[in-house]
Amino acid sequence: MNDKHKVLIMRCEDYNLERISRIITEGMAELGVKPSGRILLKPNAVLAHPTLFPYAFTRGEFLDGAIAAAKARAENVKEIAVGERSGITIATRFSFKNAGYLKVIKKHKIKVHYFDEVKQVPVPLKKNGSLREQIFIPKPVAECDFLINLPKFKAHPWSRLTLSLKNFIGIQDDRHRLVDHNSSLEFKIADLQEVIQPKFIAVDAITAGQETMLTPTPFQMGAIVMGVNSCAVDTVCCHMVNVNPSDVHHLRYSAERGFGPINLEEIDVLGDFPLAEVQEKTRDYKFLMQRIDDYFNGKGNLTCTVGKFPEAHSPDYCWGGCPGALQEAVHIFRSFYPGVDETMKKVRFVVGKVDEPLDLAEGERVIFAGNCTAWQGKIDGKEVRIESSYKTHKEVDEKKTKTNDMLVKIIQSLWNCFRNRSSRYIHARGCPLSVAEIVNYLSAVGKIKNPNFDSRVLIPVNIAYLKMRFNRFINRFRQ
Repeated sequence: MNDKHKVLIMRCEDYNLERISRIITEGMAELGVKPSGRILLKPNAVLAHPTLFPYAFTRGEFLDGAIAAAKARAENVKEIAVGERSGITIATRFSFKNAGYLKVIKKHKIKVHYFDEVKQVPVPLKKNGSLREQIFIPKPVAECDFLINLPKFKAHPWSRLTLSLKNFIGIQDDRHRLVDHNSSLEFKIADLQEVIQPKFIAVDAITAGQETMLTPTPFQMGAIVMGVNSCAVDTVCCHMVNVNPSDVHHLRYSAERGFGPINLEEIDVLGDFPLAEVQEKTRDYKFLMQRIDDYFNGKGNLTCTVGKFPEAHSPDYCWGGCPGALQEAVHIFRSFYPGVDETMKKVRFVVGKVDEPLDLAEGERVIFAGNCTAWQGKIDGKEVRIESSYKTHKEVDEKKTKTNDMLVKIIQSLWNCFRNRSSRYIHARGCPLSVAEIVNYLSAVGKIKNPNFDSRVLIPVNIAYLKMRFNRFINRFRQ
């Protein structure tokens, strides 16, 4: 008996709705998938905009085709819904509108769950190696009978690839999303797999994303990848871009906890797009797993000094925290304002425990970023002492998280900058310091335009924010 996991790689060169629907319907049939009960489709809508962030999200046509396929194969349906939480504190409503999801949802007459507006409930974690005893997720996820995971195939500067497993970061609201989103991120992704397992996965690899996850450069892969096990799907996707699956740490941790295979020998790779042909096509696929002190130094007016970090499993670098957030923030600036690296004032970004002098250039200002950052020395002849306030995951209570509200974060970070406007340095606390916060700090310290106030997004982002706040308040009395 062949008990291998099946993963299908199917050719799909463009976002033709009928073709996508047919491919996913046939894929469900071949894998024996019959959605039922409370069906929840979870795309990747971390951030969406037709010109500023055109390749960051699962396309609307892909979601449309997946819904049509699910309806065609479904039995005993109680509810069909789409749910997600967008990134960097921007209301999910903004991304859903820009991704074209609202038209798709209206067309199919199904429900929508904005995970930043609904009640969050605790789910116990019992697997060995879990960071915590419980984790908070949206109530619609906890009540879901049949989860359909629709990730976007993208490279990621923190975790190398974001596929089925990492798409689960988007099921948490702002209060809980950044908990353990530091050097423990890869463990957290494995923790989230214990919450719920998808019963069908379809990866949007038609136009994949390279390098970053918010502003990726497009790669025409021309594929849809399908399966019923996240580890199996992600393992095949790693091989599609010539990556050793063991180098994707959250995949390795998830496999070690028994969530699925990581060896290709345990997987039947089927479909009409041979793996070897995909691998040849993706030989120039680009990643951005590069330390910030290498990536930015000598390439503009932003330079970085990286020290040591407090966790024993990753003392040399914090791949899941402030450094990666800086890369994403700078790429956002580049998307809005090309050439910003040269037009900004000189800024030194310091992260981790640094022992050596900073040797600042004339006029260069310093951002000491994150709770773990520590430094002692002289700036302009004055003694400066930056002390670490880092807490391990055991010292952080996930039940008492602070707000990560967009407006609050903007006000707090800009007020910190204003209070220290005459100083050569500023300490920006957080673990991690988020992409959204770094955007504000770089804008103020580097004297560059702030994307939050750009006319292309100012009004729609704030309308979506106000709707989110209103509906979150109303939902307190409905649940």
